[in-house]
Amino acid sequence: MSRAWRQNEERLSSFRGRGVLGCLGRHCFGGKQVLEVLRVKLRNRWSATYFWIFSLVSKHAQFQCNAMFPTLIAPSLLACNFGKLNEEVLRAQNAGADWLHLDVMDGHFVDNISFGPAFVSAAALAAKIPVDTHLMVSRPDHYFPRFVESSANITIHVESLCDVESTLAEIRKTGRTCGLSLRPATPFEVVEPYLEKIDLLLVMTVEPGFGGQSFKREMLEKVRRAYAIRADNRLSFRIQVDGGINQETARESIAAGVDTLVAGTSLFNSPDMADAVRSMRGGEGSR
Repeated sequence: MSRAWRQNEERLSSFRGRGVLGCLGRHCFGGKQVLEVLRVKLRNRWSATYFWIFSLVSKHAQFQCNAMFPTLIAPSLLACNFGKLNEEVLRAQNAGADWLHLDVMDGHFVDNISFGPAFVSAAALAAKIPVDTHLMVSRPDHYFPRFVESSANITIHVESLCDVESTLAEIRKTGRTCGLSLRPATPFEVVEPYLEKIDLLLVMTVEPGFGGQSFKREMLEKVRRAYAIRADNRLSFRIQVDGGINQETARESIAAGVDTLVAGTSLFNSPDMADAVRSMRGGEGSR
């Protein structure tokens, strides 16, 4: 039994021990993700009031239960000090980050090598927030099982050398949510057939492989198309961008329809990461 699962069980036990009158559980993805709906009945002489408290008792469940798509900030550990991984994870977490984003690169799909399963596992052990693993690898179908234990979401590329639809389905079978990403040069039409089968769409706003690149504003047209399709078809995937995200580009991205922002250099190089996270999240504007 994993540490995260034990923590979930302890949290549930504490709720039950407080005399909660009703408890409904929805077990998603074969029981690996749990959304507990606690029904608390408060009585007095004049009325009976019912409150429904939704408790996200699993890190993985957080990916499934954001129906209103609040803006989430996911610092990219590619920009952190690898020699102080635990401290950097805690710094991001304490700054108010919602997820941790980890870019796994194999040196084939992109011209860089970053880190592998052991690094992602170490980050997950230090974290109390979900780990969002982005596989920039040629064969995600072969490698994704090595990241299942440590990840809440696993994103693969539509350009990868595998059966994309089958790989996405296999990721979901493990109880994790699945994401699909596309490079700047890839037409949006390539991902359209998969939008009903994913939990997250990652629009790369730089060429994947290296941090610190300039934001490609023309990629926001893909975001607008994804946002329109999601609304028109009542789909539930999140829209994420990664690459060149700072306070200014975050505002532009949110205005275009983005709800999940990956930022590396602008957050980890900030003298006050908490202030940077607040400012980035506060960039919500009208669409």
